[in-house]
Amino acid sequence: MAISRGKSLLGKQTCLIETHKKHGGKLVEFAGYDMPTQYADLSIKESTIHTRKHVSVFDVSHMLQTHITGKDRVAFIESLTTADVQGLNENTGTLSVFTNEKGGIKDDLIIMKTDKDFLFLVTNAGCIDKDLPYLLENAANWRSNGKDVQIQTLDNRGLVAVQGPEMQKVLQEETNIDLSKLTFMSTAVGSVAGIDGCRVTRCGYTGEDGVEISVDPTKAEGLVERLLASQAGNVKLAGLGARDALRLEAGLCLYGNDIDENTTPIEAGLAFVVAKRRRETLDFPGAEKIVKQLKEKSWPKRRVGLIAQPGRCPRSHLPLIDPLDKCSIGFVTSGCPSPTLGKNIAIAYVDKTHSKVGTKFIVDFGAKQAPVEVVKMPFVPTHYYNGKK
Repeated sequence: MAISRGKSLLGKQTCLIETHKKHGGKLVEFAGYDMPTQYADLSIKESTIHTRKHVSVFDVSHMLQTHITGKDRVAFIESLTTADVQGLNENTGTLSVFTNEKGGIKDDLIIMKTDKDFLFLVTNAGCIDKDLPYLLENAANWRSNGKDVQIQTLDNRGLVAVQGPEMQKVLQEETNIDLSKLTFMSTAVGSVAGIDGCRVTRCGYTGEDGVEISVDPTKAEGLVERLLASQAGNVKLAGLGARDALRLEAGLCLYGNDIDENTTPIEAGLAFVVAKRRRETLDFPGAEKIVKQLKEKSWPKRRVGLIAQPGRCPRSHLPLIDPLDKCSIGFVTSGCPSPTLGKNIAIAYVDKTHSKVGTKFIVDFGAKQAPVEVVKMPFVPTHYYNGKK
């Protein structure tokens, strides 16, 4: 639902809305916000390839940023997630999930353990109406039992993702943070483009080396324009279209498509988010089911990557069929033509018996069918920064 430049979809708007309009962003409604799918200078395919080769800037200010304070903050967030926050070093973080009592995933999130008196959380925009009441209600329950925990949302604060192999040389010229020491899933506060108090976290949703910068909303536009003007690299704006292609190529999950409340972390291939210590303590929602799946190595379905033949690309909800007995064995959850590979790729859930790499079956488009094959993910190698270049 692309619209012409300068118009509004009457959704909520991030602090970078004027930047989107200025650069010809094609706006659509996403998670209640007017967000750009792409910009006037590049197609989604071109923008995806540009990010892999150079560096792109994404507006992700629609994401919910939260501080959790109080002396019981670590125990509180551990009561709701699978993370070992207690075991994290200061100024490092982890990908984790909120789980329900059945072991399903309520949402995925980033948790950063800062060296100050708070945890910094980033959660999905599409789940704000679920996540925030959940945090507030549970915090209120903890306080009623004499615990010390508070939830503070960073309303309207900017969040700018800078992703791609040229990120470090572009950003290092603009910040007093030593990026060579800022490794994947670590965080620091400093000045960026002359703006004090920016939180820079080495993470992203593209599979490339990158950061996300939490910034004063009144100064976010200036930050982005400064990055675009950099001579240290080829910097372009990128929108939701490229972001989705990039994350799919990297084999990363989109909440609501590839993970949901009926899918456990184990079925989703996310066992790594269930921290070792938490597998022993069993003190998070759905722990018994999740740990039982891990220990018995028994679960009914598995998330897999698929490569499809040229032509029509598999998309969400399409059924997958065993070519021999014609029975349904699963369904597609995400799919797109990969700009980087030049092939059709997809993520799907299939019966565990059909999940081995190299297994072939059929995607059913309705009037037509096409062969697909299970492959390893990520589809495109990731380049997370571990301190070595």
